[in-house]
Amino acid sequence: MPVIACECKTCLSPYTEDKRLRSSILVETDELCIIIDTGPDFREQMLREKVKKLDAVLFTHEHRDHIAGLDDIRAYNFIAKRPVEVYGEDRVFRVLQHEFPYIFSDKKYPGVPEVNFHLINEESFTIGGLNIQPVRAMHYMLPVLGFRIGDFAYITDANQISETEKEKLKDLKLFVVCALRKKRHISHYTLNEAIGLITEIRPQNAYLTHISHQMGLHNEIQKELPENVFLAYDRLKLEI
Repeated sequence: MPVIACECKTCLSPYTEDKRLRSSILVETDELCIIIDTGPDFREQMLREKVKKLDAVLFTHEHRDHIAGLDDIRAYNFIAKRPVEVYGEDRVFRVLQHEFPYIFSDKKYPGVPEVNFHLINEESFTIGGLNIQPVRAMHYMLPVLGFRIGDFAYITDANQISETEKEKLKDLKLFVVCALRKKRHISHYTLNEAIGLITEIRPQNAYLTHISHQMGLHNEIQKELPENVFLAYDRLKLEI
C-alpha cells in the first residue's frame, strides 16, 4: 500500500487553533441547547465538550459534511427519554429520509434515533420561546439557510446573500460567517469576500468559520484581519 505524506503546514502545525474539524456551532441559553448542523465529527465534538443536553438541531442544508452525524443524537434520546426536535427545509428532510431511512421508518427498530422533524423556510419560528430568524443565502446554486438568534447570526457554506436578506443582519453584536480560503471558490466566500460582507453588515464583532487548510495558519492569517474580525477555531466559546 502506498504511503501518502502530508506536507500541508496546517496539518503539521503544533497549535490547537489549526486542528480543524467539520463546522457546526452549539448555541446555549439558560433554558435551551441547540446545535446547528451535525457533521461527521458531531459525536467527537459533543463528547469532547461534555454536552449532556440537546433540545434541537437546525440544519443549514443537506450536504453530507453537515448531516452525517445525525445518527448519534440517539444518546440524547436515551438521556432525555424523548425525541430531539429537528428543523430544516423540505429538501433537507427528503435527503435525511434517504440517508437515514431507519430514523423515519413507520416500523422502527428499537434504539434508533428519535426525531420530530419541523419544516421551515425563510419565516421566523420559535423553539421554547426563543425566536429564530432564518436567513436565505446561496451556496453556488443551492439555496441554504443561515440563522439569526437575537443579536447573533450564523451563516456557513455560502457565497451570496441578497440585499433583502441582508436586512435581517442589521445591528448584530456577533456575526459568524464562512471564509473557506483566499483563492476564489465556486460556492464559498473567500477571505476577502467575507471581510467585504462583514464591512457591509457592520456587526460589532465577526468570526470566520468553515476554514479550509488552504487558508493557512491561524496566527498568520489573524494578523491580516481587521481589528473586529477573528478566525474561529475548534472549542472557541463566545458570550453575548
